[in-house]
Amino acid sequence: MQVLVIGGGGREHALAWKISKSPLVSKVYCAPGNAGIASVAECLPIKGEDIDALVEFATANSIELTVVGPEAPLIAGIVDRFEAAGLPVFGPSHDPARLEGSKVFAKSLMESANIPTADFWICSSAHEAEDCIRTYFNDAEPGTKLVIKADGIAAGKGVIVATGESQAMAAIRRIMTDKVFGASGNQVVIEECLVGEEASIMAITDGTHIIPMLPSQDHKRALDGDLGPNTGGMGAYSPVPILPPETVDLTIERIIRPAIMAIRDLGIPYRGVLYAGIMVTEKGPMCIEFNCRFGDPETQAILPMMDCDIVPILKAVADGNLDSAEVTWKQGASVAVVAASEGYPDAFDPGMDTRPLLGRRIFGLDRIDPEDDTCVVFHSGTRFQDGAVVTSGGRVLTVTGVAEDLSSARDTAYAGLDQIQFEGIHSRKDIGSHSLGSR
Repeated sequence: MQVLVIGGGGREHALAWKISKSPLVSKVYCAPGNAGIASVAECLPIKGEDIDALVEFATANSIELTVVGPEAPLIAGIVDRFEAAGLPVFGPSHDPARLEGSKVFAKSLMESANIPTADFWICSSAHEAEDCIRTYFNDAEPGTKLVIKADGIAAGKGVIVATGESQAMAAIRRIMTDKVFGASGNQVVIEECLVGEEASIMAITDGTHIIPMLPSQDHKRALDGDLGPNTGGMGAYSPVPILPPETVDLTIERIIRPAIMAIRDLGIPYRGVLYAGIMVTEKGPMCIEFNCRFGDPETQAILPMMDCDIVPILKAVADGNLDSAEVTWKQGASVAVVAASEGYPDAFDPGMDTRPLLGRRIFGLDRIDPEDDTCVVFHSGTRFQDGAVVTSGGRVLTVTGVAEDLSSARDTAYAGLDQIQFEGIHSRKDIGSHSLGSR
C-alpha cells in the first residue's frame, strides 16, 4: 500500500513515522513534509492547500490512503475532492470540519446537542462585542475572566483569556478592529471562563463507531508555570491522572458522541478524528472547543504509546467500517516537549518578519538513536539548507520520551532535548510536572 500524508509539521511527522512502521505499507509520501519527515517518507514539493495538485498526484500514483494532518485543507474541502475522485482519504469533509473552522458553528451545535459547555455570546461587530463586555463586567467580581475567540482558524492563537474589562476590550480591538487574524475575526464568541483542569481527548470515528485515544494534557502557555502568551502548544503528556477511564467514558458519552450524532443528523457523517478540548470542572467534563484533526503536540505524545498498526484503523475509517478495527496501547506514559525558536509566539504573529529568526543550524540530532522508540524526535519547523538541518518555523522540534511512568518519561524527554542545540532555542522546563505535584 502507498500512503500520502498531507502537512509538514510535528503532527505529520508523528503520523508518517507511525504509518511507515506498518507492514502493509510499501511507500509513504508527504506533502510538503520537512527535514525530519524525509527520513521516513518521500517529501513532495506540494503545499497542503494545493488541492488540485494533490488530487492529481494521488490519482497518478495510485495512492490507496491519504491522511490529512492540518485543519486548513480539511476546512477547504480536500476530503470532498478526494472522495469525488474515488480516492480513499482519512479526515472529515468540509461541512463537518466547520466544528473547527467556525467557533460560532461549534458553539451553536454544542447548544443544540445539549453538550455541556460555558455560557457564550456571539457577536458580529466590535460595537456589539464591546456592549456585551460592558454589560457582563457591570455585575462581575474583580478578577473575573472572559474568553474571547475569533470565529475562524488562527493557527491556534485566536483565543484570548482576558482578566477584567480593559483586557477584554483590548482583545476585541486586536481581533475585530486590527484584524490580526484576518477574516477569522469577522465574528467572535465571548464566553465565560470555566474553572478546572484542561485536557484533551481525541476519538477516531467513521460517523457511527467511536474509538477513543489516550487522553492527554497540552501546555499552551509559552513560559513555565503556565505564564506568558498563548501558543500552538509547548508540550503534552499522556495519560492524564485527572482523566481516569470513567471520566474518559463520560466525555465520550456527553461530548464526543452527541457531536458526531448531531453532525450525522445534518446529513454528512463525521469521518476522521474528533478532538475535544475539555475542562474537568466540579460539574464534570465540559467542552471548550472541537478540532477536526489530530492535535499538535498531543499526537507526538500519543502515537508512540500506540501498540498496534495504525494503518488498518485509518483505512477502516476511510472505508466506513471502523467496527472491524481494534486499538491497543502500551503500559506506561509519554511526555512530549517542544523546542521553539527565539521569540515564539509573539515574533511569529501574522505580518511579522521572522526571517532573522530562521535558518539557524540545528546541532545534536545525530545523538538521538532513530531506532530507539523510547526517545523520538519529531520535526515541526525544519528544512535542509546547504546540507544541514535548520530552523524554519516557530515550533521547531518535539522530543518525546516513553517510559514505565510519567516521571521517567519526562526524564527521558528532557535528556533527549539536552542533546539538541540551535541559536535561540526555547522550551518549557515543566511539561508534565503538574501531575507530578510540582510546577
